[in-house]
Amino acid sequence: MPALSPTMEEGNIVKWLKKEGDTVNVGDALCEIETDKAVVTMESSDDGILAKILVEEGSKNVRLGSLIGLLVEEGQDWKQVEIPADAGSPSSVAPPAPAPASAPAAPSVSAPPKLQHQPGKLQVRLSPAARNILETHGLDPSNVTPTGPRGIFTKEDALKLLQEKQKGKPSELKPVVSPAPAAVPSPSQATAVTSYPRPAIPPVSTPGQPAALGTFTEIPASNIRRVIAKRLTESKTTIPHAYAAADCAIDAVLKLRKELAKDDIKVSVNDFIIKATAVTLKQMPDVNVTWDGEACRRLQSIDISIAVATDRGLITPIIKDVAAKGIMEIAASAKALAKKARDGKLLPEEYQGGSFSISNLGMFGISDFTAVINPPQACILAVGRARPALKIVEDEEGNEKLEQHQLMTVTLSSDGRVVDDELASKFLETLKANIENPMRLALN
Repeated sequence: MPALSPTMEEGNIVKWLKKEGDTVNVGDALCEIETDKAVVTMESSDDGILAKILVEEGSKNVRLGSLIGLLVEEGQDWKQVEIPADAGSPSSVAPPAPAPASAPAAPSVSAPPKLQHQPGKLQVRLSPAARNILETHGLDPSNVTPTGPRGIFTKEDALKLLQEKQKGKPSELKPVVSPAPAAVPSPSQATAVTSYPRPAIPPVSTPGQPAALGTFTEIPASNIRRVIAKRLTESKTTIPHAYAAADCAIDAVLKLRKELAKDDIKVSVNDFIIKATAVTLKQMPDVNVTWDGEACRRLQSIDISIAVATDRGLITPIIKDVAAKGIMEIAASAKALAKKARDGKLLPEEYQGGSFSISNLGMFGISDFTAVINPPQACILAVGRARPALKIVEDEEGNEKLEQHQLMTVTLSSDGRVVDDELASKFLETLKANIENPMRLALN
């Protein structure tokens, strides 16, 4: 199973890479799962045949450790495998009893809640939406013929059953005839395929009916969007944000960047800002801190999170130990991490942690803005666009004249519990000096 984020609780089944009846070997890719930050591939930990897919593609908000499929040994009749009677019990997260030596070992499992199984009635496979409707209205699907693929009881089936109940009429759907008993593998001989997920139930709507006036269209939130909403709310309601801004002249940075380009060395202004920030944090370690709710922790490594906008939301991959890296290495790391973020291929260790964040909206034409702190970090730097401005300077003879400069506004959001106003002001003063004199950066 791929590594998980310790803060992650749910995921989405994006795509099954195996279908029922396929032979599976240890290490084979089973499905793609969208976590809170990336799309990761889940691998099989056992050999066998994929007998049942219990959570379909597109299922949302699947809980960590829930049951999504079953494996059986080769040679067994995979079409007749039974779903364990306790598959719907949350307690099934605990490790199962040891299986016979001839059966593959089963990883710890859990599953979405299911309607209570009644003896004598065939267990019906339910879609997440159908399950919600049936449990909400106390409907019994066991005497109704499912219309979904592979005998799945769909949302439309549940709505039709609900409509019949509300009309007070018996259902006109055909009853299910229980098949003749057949020898099936014991549930203990089926290996459970687990994932992060348990499906969330989409809003119920009646197909084919136009929306009434004053209604709305609900757009399901991706895992990333939900995590962003949770963390933003946590940050703004629990962290006393303080703000301070400074204008930095970046003429020297632009000149140096132009000189490097002549030697085919391509670095961005943002790469210089990252390096300057790391050098400043090295000079002022009291700002390279986190707050754990009880105490301030000064971190030894300077790991800078860089905000990257993707189609699925904002992600902050981390450039590790930035103070020890040169500007070219920083540029290469930032470019590679940004691509992985947009492709949804970041590993957990590439976005978990960090000691300081930088968000640059200058490329979008934003002059200045304030950013929200990424807990448990204490600070985030918001970077605006470069803009021309006139400045009064003195020549060698002491005469004043106007010169045009390229100015850039940087705004520091700091946690007032650990970085007070004086410390924040000194940090910005030092950062400004480092940005305006980029040759200093090569000495650190």
